[in-house]
Amino acid sequence: MTSRFRTIIEPFRIHSVEPLRFLSDEDRGEAIREAGYNLFNLHADAVLIDLLTDSGTGAMSRDQWAALQHGDESYAGSPSWYVFLEAVRELFPFPHVIPTHQGRAAEKILFATIGGPGRVIPNNTHFDTTRANVEYTGAEAVDLVIPEGRQPSVEHPFKGNMDLGALERLLTERGADVPVVFVTITNNSGGGQPVSLENLHGVRALCNRFGVPLFLDACRFAENAWFIRTREPGQQDRPVADITREVASLADGMTMSAKKDPMSNIGGWLAMRDDSLAERCRNLLVLTEGFPTYGGLAGRDLEAIAQGLRECVDEHYLRYRIRSTAYLGEALDRAGVPIVKPVGGHAVYLDARALLPHVEPLRYPGQALAVALYEAGGIRGCEIGTVMFGRRPDGTEGPAAMDLVRLAIPRRTYTQSHVDYVIEVVAGVAAEAASLPGYRIVEEPPQLRHFTARFEPLA
Repeated sequence: MTSRFRTIIEPFRIHSVEPLRFLSDEDRGEAIREAGYNLFNLHADAVLIDLLTDSGTGAMSRDQWAALQHGDESYAGSPSWYVFLEAVRELFPFPHVIPTHQGRAAEKILFATIGGPGRVIPNNTHFDTTRANVEYTGAEAVDLVIPEGRQPSVEHPFKGNMDLGALERLLTERGADVPVVFVTITNNSGGGQPVSLENLHGVRALCNRFGVPLFLDACRFAENAWFIRTREPGQQDRPVADITREVASLADGMTMSAKKDPMSNIGGWLAMRDDSLAERCRNLLVLTEGFPTYGGLAGRDLEAIAQGLRECVDEHYLRYRIRSTAYLGEALDRAGVPIVKPVGGHAVYLDARALLPHVEPLRYPGQALAVALYEAGGIRGCEIGTVMFGRRPDGTEGPAAMDLVRLAIPRRTYTQSHVDYVIEVVAGVAAEAASLPGYRIVEEPPQLRHFTARFEPLA
């Protein structure tokens, strides 16, 4: 249906609600101190608007809840497995589909199989668990996004694109060390930016030339397909499912977190064409996740994922999803808050380095801004910057490419008035940004430190 009206409404009605808990400024201050100024350490009941992640935090639909009742918990060969398998292959027709309990488990299995010292794995931009799983094997994770993808204020319709020239140089110089080329859609670390179909065809051509497989980190495939449909010449009015199938046809495999676009609270999968690689990955799956027809998931979860895959490619849903995220970003931009442009699909990324120029990267401006948003209004965002990516495999530290704060929008969870409140809080904090202190780390683990590190503010 094409409407003659400008207002884009939510393509659903609210069926069940969950109460929010309102804390005083003093209570929030105490909560963040007890959490070591790390938003991940907060009790969720102390958060008013939770934009930490869109992973597994969305609202499942009526039909997804109904699908749970169809879940069959047979250990092997459950009917729910076949429902899941059919739904995955409807969009991603790979011969081998290996279910996992979430996306990082798929990454762990794949990179434990193909990684190792001396190997190098290029990506447009690795996200946190992807990079950690690559580096844990001793391999090198290399980011090759186009230059515009590292410049928050630069407008470009596909800032997630792979730098084809840089990829060609890497494959020319070290092709024997590259077991796979990865492309993340959309590019989470770079601001939720999409990758064009043209660019994916270019990556595929280079992979063919050098004999290297191409894999997708496809967590937000539907949002990426929507951007292709709305921004790329010649793609207008194509069904999102059709674009998705073309994207899949260019790849030799994929990792997937079903907690993102498939709108499930848990789950993921690893898929591929190569028979030998699939056998080795299944052997690891049985050791670490479960039997090949459930892979660490309950049958009811497999059913919910299958239904979510059908819902996430619906154009009415995607129009609402992308427009509501843009509503937040455009309002902050009008208020003078520096953000990554254009607005991505699942989140708005605040440019903390631009907003807090007095806080140098190794004093973590992203963390400073994220803490301030919580203290001011109970909003929990996520630092995507030097805390997350500044620590190198050799133990040294340096500035990340950007220091951002991600405000990730859970799917079908918050209303426009919630978003208006977020706009008001962010604008208020931005007006006082010059007074925000930097932070130092007082305790950190060796890997993925942003999840559990503890901080203290600097004078």
